[in-house]
Amino acid sequence: MQKQKENKPPIHCAHSKMMPLGEMVEHPKNPNQHSPAQIMLLAKIIGGQGWRAPIVVSKRSGYIVAGHARLRAAKLLELEKVPISLQEFKTEADELAHLISDNRIAELAEMNTRALKDLLIELDTGEIDMEFTGYTSNSLGQLMRELDGPDPAKPQISCPHCGEKIN
Repeated sequence: MQKQKENKPPIHCAHSKMMPLGEMVEHPKNPNQHSPAQIMLLAKIIGGQGWRAPIVVSKRSGYIVAGHARLRAAKLLELEKVPISLQEFKTEADELAHLISDNRIAELAEMNTRALKDLLIELDTGEIDMEFTGYTSNSLGQLMRELDGPDPAKPQISCPHCGEKIN
């Protein structure tokens, strides 16, 4: 990964302050795991697009509550400081609930694959690196092949006599 110390990624998000990486403390109870490929892709996105979300740190415990992957991406980019949002949590239970829900809520979303395909085609002009969408070139190619199947909005009509597909 390209070193970013001299040419820091721009910050496009609201944040409380910049915190040195050496002062960041990952939450010891964080159940979310991040693969090296995910961290490398996120580092590429942050390096190319800048910071769009700060790392959330609890004022109560000092632990990271959201943004563990962003921290690891920043380390890969060899950044010295990262934008953080210091937030109040009344209890440890509140803090842990946010730690879990931050990832869980995203998992519950359902992708409209036709709309996704249309957006990806619209973006594929050469103006930006398509990996900024979160898809590697391999996964993007595979996704587009999968999305080239029959349109679920257009029902398949079969001849009632021979079974041949009419449309």
